[in-house]
Amino acid sequence: MKHFFKRLWTEWTIAVSFLREGRAQSIMITVGVAVGVAVIVFITALIQGLQSNLVERTLGTQAHIRLLSPDEVNQVIQPESGTVQLLLEDQRAQRLRSINNWQQMVTTLDELPQLTAVSPVVSGPALVQRGDAIESVALVGIDPERYQQIIPLKEYLKSGQLRVGADDVVIGSELAKDLGVQVGSKLRLDTGQQNTALVNIAGIFELGVRELDARYVYLDLKQAQSLLSLPGGVTVIDLRISDIFAADEVAAQVGRLSGLQAESWISSNAQLMNAISAQSLSTNMIIVFVAISVAFGIASVMSVSVVQRTREIGILRATGATRSQILRVFLFQGAIFGLIGSTVGSIASYGLVWVFNNFGPGLFYIPVSIQLVLMALLLATVTGVLAATVPSRRAAALDPVEAIRHV
Repeated sequence: MKHFFKRLWTEWTIAVSFLREGRAQSIMITVGVAVGVAVIVFITALIQGLQSNLVERTLGTQAHIRLLSPDEVNQVIQPESGTVQLLLEDQRAQRLRSINNWQQMVTTLDELPQLTAVSPVVSGPALVQRGDAIESVALVGIDPERYQQIIPLKEYLKSGQLRVGADDVVIGSELAKDLGVQVGSKLRLDTGQQNTALVNIAGIFELGVRELDARYVYLDLKQAQSLLSLPGGVTVIDLRISDIFAADEVAAQVGRLSGLQAESWISSNAQLMNAISAQSLSTNMIIVFVAISVAFGIASVMSVSVVQRTREIGILRATGATRSQILRVFLFQGAIFGLIGSTVGSIASYGLVWVFNNFGPGLFYIPVSIQLVLMALLLATVTGVLAATVPSRRAAALDPVEAIRHV
């Protein structure tokens, strides 16, 4: 074993000496590898940062999974005579209704390890009035402690406090602007079911989604139940999970368990997921083409190196070097190109990311994970070895006598 490592060290030393003799070529291909790795790391980190930002903004204003009562459907009643009647009927209108046995359902869901938060919600339409101004809104009755684990409303507060109950509500910034109100103002809520309430604005939030900021009115769960004529009921159970990209699988599992209609954020944001998939595909294509370009660059330099060092190869073979040793000498060169180039490229990519995060447009933050850098190092090194395979085999196959005669 000691003799084997000694031979490897000798082969490594010869490979390094060959690279030093062709210093200009070595520097050029190393710079080429560094540029390729820098492009791979920076573009991948940029796309990952963009995707994380899009997902974070999307999930910052909605639950990962929503459980609702199944849609009501028309039932066909067979006549007593047994004859079949063909009926043309409209789809049944969906009324506001509560989830059956929701308290027991929440207790069961709290025990599921895949779920990190469970929050019962009652929501429904209403009109809000201040003076002559009337706006259509969505009442959202919540348990603040549970709902905070779904959507951190405190982080989105623009003014006031997150206080619901005792006729206190929290409204969106766009709705506040449309009605000309501020913290401490009074509003009248009317659900159109002879249920009205005069409420006080305790806080104003801004989720960053205009539709939500213009329509949502958060209030206490019990008060919303009373206004919507759903005493003791809830219309939705919001869920949060640890692995957001497993939302479809978890939703299907929870739907089978509960018998309720389960909607995941992935199915609700199909266009976003399509965009993320397209971005990932484009990133992978960039990585592949850059890797191919780097491989051809290394292979071309290695081929030239074999031609230039034909005489040296012949002398090594004549002094007892085996074909496998010559093969490893040139494979080591390819690995050195990949390793040094990827190291320099990784450092350069950190510089590019730092410039973007500190002097860029500031739209989002780009993180660079150590896993991404290690992947780039491994990819470049393996690419260097593979690119050197053909020139190495050619060098190992040279006849020593013919090689020595080469001028």
